[in-house]
Amino acid sequence: MQALNFPHYKFRFKNNQNKTAVFDKLRKKFVILTPEEWVRQNCVRFISEEKHYPESLINVEKQLKIGELTKRYDVVVFKNDGSIHLVVECKAPNIKITQGTFDQIARYNMSLNANYLMVTNGIQHYFCQMDYQNEKYKFLPEIPAFRNRP
Repeated sequence: MQALNFPHYKFRFKNNQNKTAVFDKLRKKFVILTPEEWVRQNCVRFISEEKHYPESLINVEKQLKIGELTKRYDVVVFKNDGSIHLVVECKAPNIKITQGTFDQIARYNMSLNANYLMVTNGIQHYFCQMDYQNEKYKFLPEIPAFRNRP
């Protein structure tokens, strides 16, 4: 797979019906390795290994209701109290991150109410902190590391 702008992590791979699969530590199963999945797997490792968020607080690829629509978020990191700390939108490395990408994660966050947002295509990473009072987000150089908080 393509080299990404993350530290190098070790993954388990297998061939499944002539397709490569990668072992997802969180879902505890092999999943087909698409370019977006490669970014998601590296991002989860970055969040857990570099930012020290416990794997028990990280959730991937779950359905989300936005009005009448059913969508899927890529990665969500919860706080200890069950509220959402971080929402991550992953794109394949060949997909440019545009205003549309930020609009997408903002729509998701209208239902999720996270404190932080991350958008990545594995090459470029953008980190934002939500400012709900002023209805905007502030770009950050990085997301904060885990602190044991409620």
